[in-house]
Amino acid sequence: MAAAAQTRPGTGAGTVARTAVLVSADVSFRRRIREALTDLRWQVREAGGGAETLACLDSAPAEAVVLDSWLPDLEIREFVAEFERLHPGVDLVMADASVVEGAGARSPRRNEILHALRRAQDGQASQAGDGAIWNSARPEAEIAAPLVRENAGELGAHEAGEAARREATRHEAARHEAARREAARREARPMAGVPGGTGAHVVRLPEFVGSDPAMLEVSRRIRLVAPRSTSVLIAGPTGSGKELVARALHRLSPRSARRMVALNCAAIPEALLEAELFGHTRGAFTGAVQGRTGRIEAAHGGTLFLDEIGEMPLTLQAKLLRFLETGELQRVGENEPVQVDVRVVAATHQPLARLAAEGGFRMDLYYRLAVFFIRMPALAGRRDDIEALIAHCMERMAREAPAKSMTEAARERLLEHGWPGNVRELEHVLERAWILAEDRPRIDEEEIEFDEPA
Repeated sequence: MAAAAQTRPGTGAGTVARTAVLVSADVSFRRRIREALTDLRWQVREAGGGAETLACLDSAPAEAVVLDSWLPDLEIREFVAEFERLHPGVDLVMADASVVEGAGARSPRRNEILHALRRAQDGQASQAGDGAIWNSARPEAEIAAPLVRENAGELGAHEAGEAARREATRHEAARHEAARREAARREARPMAGVPGGTGAHVVRLPEFVGSDPAMLEVSRRIRLVAPRSTSVLIAGPTGSGKELVARALHRLSPRSARRMVALNCAAIPEALLEAELFGHTRGAFTGAVQGRTGRIEAAHGGTLFLDEIGEMPLTLQAKLLRFLETGELQRVGENEPVQVDVRVVAATHQPLARLAAEGGFRMDLYYRLAVFFIRMPALAGRRDDIEALIAHCMERMAREAPAKSMTEAARERLLEHGWPGNVRELEHVLERAWILAEDRPRIDEEEIEFDEPA
């Protein structure tokens, strides 16, 4: 797609092509607005979510963004705040033709965008079935009734009744959709002047449980970096949920349609780790009876998650560094390089910077991996989240077996524990207690065991 700075053919020298980005999860909605803007000689790019939009704006400039009232990956208020911080020169207009004051610069052709939105609304107000923008001043009954009356003479009473019910169902769905858009639009407006940063309102990602400020900061940082291909280093104690962070980064990224491939560097013997990571040809080493694609190549177009990166041998770190610098890898036993496009996310429970300073990890690789840093807090530091985590685990286990409750004494015992194994330890303690309670409907303190039985 041509960038905004290019001249549009047939418009004469010096005419700058108008470029807009349409942001909506609704494909038919984007189609209608695209057609209206194209008729006004705008070039149009499309995005299905907030993360994709930010990546789209990073790759090529735009004069304006037309934003739907709901996004599948980001809260509207969070998107607006981040948009304002990163792209203050781009005009932002809501899809219902309202303007988010304070967000972005005013386009000299904003009236054309508003005209296109009104035209799409007026032209599609009677097509509720494909998610049209509704003119709330026109009652649904006025639209539905003629459609039924036109066919009533040709249909029997039963068919006419069925047609009426179908029309009523479509228009009821359209009414709910219009109400949803309006509610989301009102929610987004107060955010217009709020800058990004830790002071902004942050909504917890669904991967996580609890509302501790440290965890909300994790959600905020994930949303900030997910749309990019920036390397991310996740640090935190064992059992704190570092892989959940990696999966959230992948889910919110433009790479989410491709695979996320995970590799635990501590779980594979050093002699096999290189072949596992880079792949190998048949006969490359003893036991290699057939060739195999490595984890890096398997993640092409997606995300590679390297867990426990601090356990990677120094000799292999040099090869990983070269891949990160060039995007090329060589399978074991092969001379020809292979170009691979992956986003690398690494995790460690070790103090990697100190390890690098002491020579136990390559400093240059550390800086390549830690372009963006996310720290997972220990459970002991987020005591207020423990009850929410208990409730979450109990609810999850109840999906596979009759639900159980917990006595106050058992709950107090859990709250008093130090949780050196973090969330993973909590999950295992609750699962053990669930089993020990047998068929009883309540878990008591006797079933709460932290150590191996004597």
